[in-house]
Amino acid sequence: MSADVVTRSSEPVLAACGVTQTYRLNRARLFEKRPVLTALDKVDFDVRPGEAVGLVGESGSGKSTLTRLLIGIEAPVSGVVTFEGEDVGRMTADRRHRFRRSVQMVLQDPRSSLDPRMRVGTALMEPLRSLRIEGDHRARVRTVLGQVGLDEQALEKYPHQFSGGQLQRIAIARALMPEPRVLVADEPVSALDVSIQAQVLNLLRDLVDELGLSLILIAHDLSVVAYTTSRVSVMASGRIVETGRPADLFSRPGAEATRNLVDAVLTVRDGIAGTALA
Repeated sequence: MSADVVTRSSEPVLAACGVTQTYRLNRARLFEKRPVLTALDKVDFDVRPGEAVGLVGESGSGKSTLTRLLIGIEAPVSGVVTFEGEDVGRMTADRRHRFRRSVQMVLQDPRSSLDPRMRVGTALMEPLRSLRIEGDHRARVRTVLGQVGLDEQALEKYPHQFSGGQLQRIAIARALMPEPRVLVADEPVSALDVSIQAQVLNLLRDLVDELGLSLILIAHDLSVVAYTTSRVSVMASGRIVETGRPADLFSRPGAEATRNLVDAVLTVRDGIAGTALA
């Protein structure tokens, strides 16, 4: 049986099921009711074991809100987020600890996610300490450094001594330290030079293949998602408006939001006319 068949037939490892999220806004006048913003409206989204899925949409579409729900920072007002089939909001303390260890995040700007006063070796060990994970921490650090393509000399250095691409590798390494099942990468290459972006995307692809990780890649760049993932969901106005294989969606977009994203892509072939996806 092929890996694709196994992935499609497996139950989701992390899923949002009919989630809605609202926020109370400030009053415009003293005695009027506070208006309500619906950031998510009955959204379904999931990732299966060993699968790389994309989440794309314009600013304000709801991607960041859905991400906060998936990693457990917020709870939805309705619907559920499940990990390994269990409602995250109803987990016991032990299961919650496993969830925190198993779902890790890679942020857009590695410089803001790393303490500039902390050596890289200390920063990598921090997740193991905060999550109270026992074992040979130094051996784990060496293993993870090899997985992201860095040598042990990096351990004694500070973040300012690295390039942007190297820092993103360090941020990915820190997310890998607790041996997660799901990696959530929020715009992981948008702050990098174009020449470095492919290296980081190739690293993420290799980690999915070699470690059996599930990857959720959040981006606004359709070419990044098409290169890295096998399935993508398009968000607009707090809803998932279209889901499918990247090549299918981007060559034959059905939803207006998808068409707008495709039309915004610039390619070398079309220059500033930019109506084709490479």
